[in-house]
Amino acid sequence: MFVGRKDELSALEKLYARDSFQLVVMYGRRRVGKTTLINEFIKNKPSIFFVAGEANDFINIEMFSQKIYGFFDIPLSTGSFKNWADAFDFIAEKAKEKRFILVIDEFPYAASGNKSLKSILQNVIDHKLKNTNLFMILCGSQISFMENDVLGYKSPLFGRRTAQLKIEGFDYYDAARLMTGYGNEDKIKLYSCIGGTPHYLSQIDHSLSFEDNMKELYFNVAGYLYDEPMMLLQQELREPAMYNSIISAIASGASRLNDISTRIGEDTAKTIKYINTLLNLKILRKEFPFGDNPANSRKGIYKISDNCYSFWYRFIFPNKPGIEQGVGGVIAEKNVFPNLPAYIGKPPFEDICRQYVIRQNRQGRLPFIATDFGCWWGNDHKEKKQADVDVVADSKADKKILLGECKWRNNLDDVSEIKALMEKTYLFPGYEEYYFMLFSKMPYSDAARRLEETYSNLKLVTLDMLFEE
Repeated sequence: MFVGRKDELSALEKLYARDSFQLVVMYGRRRVGKTTLINEFIKNKPSIFFVAGEANDFINIEMFSQKIYGFFDIPLSTGSFKNWADAFDFIAEKAKEKRFILVIDEFPYAASGNKSLKSILQNVIDHKLKNTNLFMILCGSQISFMENDVLGYKSPLFGRRTAQLKIEGFDYYDAARLMTGYGNEDKIKLYSCIGGTPHYLSQIDHSLSFEDNMKELYFNVAGYLYDEPMMLLQQELREPAMYNSIISAIASGASRLNDISTRIGEDTAKTIKYINTLLNLKILRKEFPFGDNPANSRKGIYKISDNCYSFWYRFIFPNKPGIEQGVGGVIAEKNVFPNLPAYIGKPPFEDICRQYVIRQNRQGRLPFIATDFGCWWGNDHKEKKQADVDVVADSKADKKILLGECKWRNNLDDVSEIKALMEKTYLFPGYEEYYFMLFSKMPYSDAARRLEETYSNLKLVTLDMLFEE
């Protein structure tokens, strides 16, 4: 079943409808669904789909030749092309006759096998392909390579792409479409622990409860996700031990550079080098308080971008010895599940609520069209203490702002939370209109509903509302 990716598919179809050469650069982390998206796009279209291998140049050219020959009904006994230039020249000649799609998946593998490949491709685009109707897709999982060596200004291919698509994991809403049969609370719990990677979501056994899925996927040495983050890290990086330490420190609560360095026992200069690599791989992200300029703010904090990594380094990494001894189920029951509410509450549920606001904004369902989104933390000069706001969205041009709080609790004094939220307007001066949202795991009290009826700028969001069409 193909789920989501409406915007990406629409973009590809619009490009395909143009009567001209197209070069689409598509990239994103492994398992995120790039190949599935491409297969959905090329369905019922004439296409050559070549997946480069971790092999030498000779083998890749041979495999590429076989794909080309198969598409054009040329006997394989003809023999492989001598080099990439000859293969692309052949493609260019054929593309003069009819429109078709050429996909080169895992392009970084082919380029690492032949350092001249990017220059060869640049030359054939400039002198031959640009005058054809060929639709070419270069796809890769090595994000830093695709951004620097393909899209970067120093790359021979710089300026040749006609579009680029960075494929991210699903947000909570699209992820939930792969969780049929579960209630909304379990959908949030599954997303908080597995994340939005489609391939991981496909491993959910819909006949099992949330807890039993976690035991099977994570707390079992044969589970699909038991060692997945570690294996992917080893594929991308040469010194996984240092990176493991950094991600583990962040998963356990350290978010600032000094705190992370102290936690792992390394100086900040060394730590930041490794952090920057994890940022480039999109395993980490750096956030700043809403309204701060990232160029000069000193309040930036580091977070793990993917819920699968966050859950794994928080609960699996420190418990691997016990899981390998066969007591993973006991560890899950006694040490992990009781601590899940705190884990889900911050930051997964907060991220979900921000995703909801962004979706509502895209559909024109907010009181105004917001242009900036985030969260805020800092000094409350009035109360003389640190404060935070989980969800912030604004339109500076219209001088309107939305403030939201997210509560993943079984017990909630919702009236007090509403009043506290609505009193925080002084932290955001300069706006003419203020709007408020409270997100709660639990149903709202009658008193809270009366406040919602009283204040037209207040909205109480339930779990069911998060999943409404």
